[in-house]
Amino acid sequence: MLHAISAPNTCVCHQKSPGLGRRHLVTSRRSISSSLPDTDGVKVEYTPWLIVGLGNPGNKYHGTRHNVGFEMIDRISQGGILLNTIQSKALIGIGSLGEVPVLLGKPQAYMNFSGESIGPLAAYYQVPLRHILVVYDEMSLPNGVMRLQPRGGHGHHNGLKSVMDHLDGCREFPRLSIGIGNPPGNMDMRAYLLQKFSSDERKQVDVALQQGVEAVQTLVLHGFNDGISRFNLQQKYKYHKV
Repeated sequence: MLHAISAPNTCVCHQKSPGLGRRHLVTSRRSISSSLPDTDGVKVEYTPWLIVGLGNPGNKYHGTRHNVGFEMIDRISQGGILLNTIQSKALIGIGSLGEVPVLLGKPQAYMNFSGESIGPLAAYYQVPLRHILVVYDEMSLPNGVMRLQPRGGHGHHNGLKSVMDHLDGCREFPRLSIGIGNPPGNMDMRAYLLQKFSSDERKQVDVALQQGVEAVQTLVLHGFNDGISRFNLQQKYKYHKV
């Protein structure tokens, strides 16, 4: 059985979008929720997921290291979720993975203000913290190595810091970090982040993105179970082989 609605997290996002009443929140929640009968004929409502990739909008940032979060959302959307609506300063699409409803998002207010989209979207659709997955680039990991965690800090990542700030400082939400490596020599960090991958790095990232889609599907359908643990162990081995 997939995950049904359960008790809320101890750390709760209290934000509400301006001008929205309770009735609008409930209606919006139902628009991306689904319910199916279980084996006993009792309907089970599945808690929706909000999956957001961090990056910078605009063609000039397409394919840069700092935009791998956007690329992951694009890969997931290829399963049949159309990103065609602007809401809360984000490009969003509503669909499902398996029977679980998901809301995909790409904030359009630039990396350092990502929380201005995620906070209001989470509040509007009433998505609990444990179902907010944030995908972002990580310089502390080698290029193409990923790490999936149920919670954590921002690690000096400005986009992730903005997300935490707009979730009442909470850190109890899942995150998928994609390694992009460190700048070589004395290269400026900002220049490195806004640089495109080399051909070899691009191949590594493409493999990582494909593995990431599988990891996200596993998380949404089964939570942080042994399948996720095996995924991270595989990535740990890959890390030591790099």
